[in-house]
Amino acid sequence: MSFRDHDRKTYIADLAQAFASRRISKREFLKKVGLAGVGFSAFNAGLLGNSRGFFGDTSLIGTEAMAQDATVTQWLKDVGSKFKGTTIRYTSEATPPTVVLDKIKQEFIEPTGINVEIEIVPLEQVLAKATLDVQGQLGSYDLYYLDQSWVSTFAQDTVEPREYYQSKPDLAMPGFDFDDFSPGLVKGLAEYEGKWVGLPFDVPIFITMYRQDLWDKHGLAVPKTVEDFTAAAKAIFEAEKGNGIFGTGLQAKSGHYSLNCDWTQMVWNEGGSIFGANKKFAGNDEAGVRGLALYQEWLKVAPPESTNSTWDGQGAMMVAGQVGIVNSWAEYMPGVDSAESKTQGLWMPVTPVKGKALRAVDQAGFGEIPNYGHQGASILGLSKYSKNLDAAWVFMQWACSKDVVARCTTIGGFAPVRTSAYSDPRILEKAKPGPGTTRHLPVVKETIDNLMASEPDMPLWAGFSNNEIPVNLGKLLTGQDFNGDPKACMDAIAASIDAAVAEAGL
Repeated sequence: MSFRDHDRKTYIADLAQAFASRRISKREFLKKVGLAGVGFSAFNAGLLGNSRGFFGDTSLIGTEAMAQDATVTQWLKDVGSKFKGTTIRYTSEATPPTVVLDKIKQEFIEPTGINVEIEIVPLEQVLAKATLDVQGQLGSYDLYYLDQSWVSTFAQDTVEPREYYQSKPDLAMPGFDFDDFSPGLVKGLAEYEGKWVGLPFDVPIFITMYRQDLWDKHGLAVPKTVEDFTAAAKAIFEAEKGNGIFGTGLQAKSGHYSLNCDWTQMVWNEGGSIFGANKKFAGNDEAGVRGLALYQEWLKVAPPESTNSTWDGQGAMMVAGQVGIVNSWAEYMPGVDSAESKTQGLWMPVTPVKGKALRAVDQAGFGEIPNYGHQGASILGLSKYSKNLDAAWVFMQWACSKDVVARCTTIGGFAPVRTSAYSDPRILEKAKPGPGTTRHLPVVKETIDNLMASEPDMPLWAGFSNNEIPVNLGKLLTGQDFNGDPKACMDAIAASIDAAVAEAGL
């Protein structure tokens, strides 16, 4: 399928609007936008039509500890007030940093006089609005929230932030420090063909979390390997099943991207990859089948509702004290430390458990990066069509500055994209059990810096990871098909995916 750029973007926007109004199914939407050359990171595709949980502590907003630095306020007055009366707009899904920014934006508005409209809509509408805006070069939005899989599509429609910073010294925020953004996030997320398309903005990522009280009770060692995880999960299940506590909890809902997240990590941990260097599906090789077989073993010591649970259900298992160890999203930590949690202060974060030697990147396909910490990230881009480019640039610097990233992280409990945030005194002060905890962030930093994995970078992947893969996995795990045979399941997935990749000419 080929499109002139204008027609392609019209087609993409029309598809997004059709899905938003439920005129087409999610499956059809993902397939068609994939064939048009734009996809979703699988993490964000899993959120289509849904919302992402927020587990932070918004009660901190307005406290003295969260007050804006006086030098930042003065810079906003000196520079931003030139654009008093201007209105800038950006649209985003409800990511934790966007939610917090929307709540503290008055700190920017008051000293500058620049009005800020943050339009929070479902992800498919974010795509539709951004695509229509760049297609017509309308400048309706001054900033774009960009899923990592959209970076190449929108690369020509954004302003290179480093170049703009240098070309506008009168607007440059002192100490903005581009080198402070995590190098791994810049290289794997924000850059395209040597250009920064935007600034890293959000990065959910896998770590391992275990219950310290159960570990102490049963004399278990801190889990470091997949073998440690498996042995501990089985031991906890056998010892605590009479108390209603299971070994682990999974996000194994049939047909949902959350199951794909679990599965991909199992494949990488066993030394496999999703695709091979020949661009053929590799999940059905020895390593891939071994990973799925182990996942079947984990399911035996997980709550029965795991096969009907996404990330929300898995997080609820942790909050309820129903499971002993989990390998999943670090964003659960503020929730399990909330006032409502039955396990407040009991969960301990460690770097994700490691399996066999990783498959080399050059032996995987479509830009896949096998590793032990599954991620899903996004960036913030400055629209080159903005009618208020300078005002928007002042806001973007503020929104992505060291101070704001640190404060948003402290309020929201999510993984910061700046290195300095991890040692910020306000974040360190929250590194203890309680609402909006940040005590997991040193583990998150280690994972981002050294263990971050990325799924294949191909338009069709969003469809595969939300349809062919989790649908067939669900049939296996619930006993609907494949007679419990992981190899048969993986072979069926391989046949379907290889045919679709060939048909698309990839």
